[in-house]
Amino acid sequence: MITFDKVGLTYAEADAPVLADVELTIPEGELCLVIGRTGSGKSTLLRAINGLVPHFSGGTLSGRVIVDGRDTRRHRPRDLADVVGFVGQDPLAGFVTDTVEDELAYGMESLGLAAAVMRQRVEETLDLLGLPDVRHQPLADLSAGQQQRVAIGSVLTTHPRILVLDEPTSALDPQAAEEVLATLQRLVHDLGLTVVLAEHRLERVVQYADRVVLVPGAGRPVRHGDPAVVLQDSSIAPPVVELGRVTGWRPLPLSVRDARRRAAPVRALLADRRPPTPERRAPGPPMEPLARVDHLVAGYRGLRVLDGVSTGLWPGEVVALMGRNGAGKSTLLRALVGSKRPTSGRVRLGGVAPDELKPTELLRHVGLVPQEPNDLLYAHSVALECVQADRDAGVGAGTTRTILERLSPDIPDSAHPRDLSEGQRLTLALAVVLAARPPLVLLDEPTRGLDYTAKHRLVEILRDLADAGRCAVLATHDVELVAEVSSRVLVLADGELVADGPTPDVVTASPAFAPQTAKILAPQRWLTPTQVATALAEVTEVSL
Repeated sequence: MITFDKVGLTYAEADAPVLADVELTIPEGELCLVIGRTGSGKSTLLRAINGLVPHFSGGTLSGRVIVDGRDTRRHRPRDLADVVGFVGQDPLAGFVTDTVEDELAYGMESLGLAAAVMRQRVEETLDLLGLPDVRHQPLADLSAGQQQRVAIGSVLTTHPRILVLDEPTSALDPQAAEEVLATLQRLVHDLGLTVVLAEHRLERVVQYADRVVLVPGAGRPVRHGDPAVVLQDSSIAPPVVELGRVTGWRPLPLSVRDARRRAAPVRALLADRRPPTPERRAPGPPMEPLARVDHLVAGYRGLRVLDGVSTGLWPGEVVALMGRNGAGKSTLLRALVGSKRPTSGRVRLGGVAPDELKPTELLRHVGLVPQEPNDLLYAHSVALECVQADRDAGVGAGTTRTILERLSPDIPDSAHPRDLSEGQRLTLALAVVLAARPPLVLLDEPTRGLDYTAKHRLVEILRDLADAGRCAVLATHDVELVAEVSSRVLVLADGELVADGPTPDVVTASPAFAPQTAKILAPQRWLTPTQVATALAEVTEVSL
């Protein structure tokens, strides 16, 4: 179905190829998972399948990409539209209509399908992706997860033979991600669709993959094959694989089910051990909260999104804000920076309402990294972006660049921010905010587009913030990040705060938000492979 024959790609003005000598065949009816570090070339490989590379992106393509017998050198994306459906990282950028129904129908209209066929497929897709309740809503009013599902649905309605998806679950809550992946499974197994997707959250999808393609970047050889074999010695691996390495399981498990079947001896070894309890890292006596939310009610166009939310945010905390798509997480963050005024109730930063502060004064209290990092990026190069951030924050030259280098060390100064991968743009926006050193840092989906290595660097920075007596709030669907770094979890549902407590108490009580390690070792409350490795090492020392 898809063949890469000695394919290489070098972008204009690049010092090295992104892809080099790629030899790969993906058969019909296979689910192929593409993995690699942020900026390694995964998106380039995906875009080569439907001709966006090089017809749209430019660059020099060597070798051949054959898709259903068509050479992409001679067939542009429009010539492959009946065979390949493509969903990019940013669904909002790909929409061409205003409402959900119109977007689902647009592709079929372009192909000239009959109205009766279009109506039936729209209804089927709305039900398939759980979107009937928003069918008439403007696309701009949807949550990020809902927009992602609409983007996938707009491609599915044209019934392509190949579906290519770039980070399809990155903006989805765990339940919605499972629904999308279950849909892809049905398309592969029941209809013989070929699915190629890139994904950083391997814990969600690796167990469904027939093949894994590892793109190491910098033009190095691409590896592909059985998922367990490719992940055996890879630094990119989900927690279930890391736990398999810690415990010495062979072959490595790829799913919670496989790991749990082998976990009884490990649970027995850990029976007398207790996981560490997360604590506020700020030294000294209890302090006043950095922010206080009291009976907050807020919404849009008459729709109540937050309904009576009350909580405090304290120095030394890393707080995870969780809940399904549309629960009100982003709205709460916007209220904390004053960009969303309360309908009733109040928000206070050090006793002052955020919407009463000037921007320069607000930054002394709080900084927000939004879901769309482009909202903070406006310079023509990474170097200029860092220089301007230093000036705006009134910090020494090179401060922002130093933070960026720690988060994502391979971003060139000359690159335009809009040409970076989504994960790289996010790390640049995060560096811009952190340079100002606000005591309260808010991050909306901070691991969207980040590989495991970049995520580990983010964890280190968040811990440093807490150790320095600052507070970080993460609105996230990434349960593994929550398990790794957060001390407290807030859960929103239908605008109400339904849980507020220590991370182990909240996440282990929820099947949806429990990390893989907790599911494997339940009823014990271990959250990460690192915790397990430390405890097993102590057990070994005691036995010796």
